[in-house]
Amino acid sequence: MIDYLNGRIADLLPAKVILDVNGIGYDINISLYTYTSLQGKEEAKIYIYESIREDAWVLFGFTSQDERSLFLLLTSVSGIGGNTARMILSSVSPKELCQAITQGNERLLCNIKGIGKRSAQRIIVELSDKIPVIDGELPVSEDTGNKKVIDAETNEKIREAVQALTMLGFSPAPTKKAVNAIVDAHPDVSTEELIKLALKTI
Repeated sequence: MIDYLNGRIADLLPAKVILDVNGIGYDINISLYTYTSLQGKEEAKIYIYESIREDAWVLFGFTSQDERSLFLLLTSVSGIGGNTARMILSSVSPKELCQAITQGNERLLCNIKGIGKRSAQRIIVELSDKIPVIDGELPVSEDTGNKKVIDAETNEKIREAVQALTMLGFSPAPTKKAVNAIVDAHPDVSTEELIKLALKTI
């Protein structure tokens, strides 16, 4: 089993990172939280969860052991698979998730795409006494929102957001429509916030 990989970041997208470890490129699925943590870095240590099935070998990666622990707890809940757990961790920070579960905040969980009332209730009931204490905050984007974004930057932001959301399982057409609408309303939004807002509207 792989516990972690330490290497050079060859490519970084909002939903995955390609990590070059001694000349071997590992395609690793990540959450938006981990994507934010990796921005601006050339090398990284990624904690790994291996999902091995008959038809696929999928790697999920995390920059902290706390996030990986939350991922494993989420996937232990009936009906919550790896992609759904990643969706949850892309929608809220680990600290927000822990607070929602321990406080029984069913409404916050139901606001996450793919999480209905029954799933939210199962998460709270099954994990309320297992959640670790997490003090970390979601890393703050360095984008101050004061600079004017040129068309090329906006197009790249839209492309990355649509690609990430498509990788999370959303259809490209409605995804692009939602992303464009958000950019029109908030032209200075960062890529991370754009994805998080889209997750609430698609």
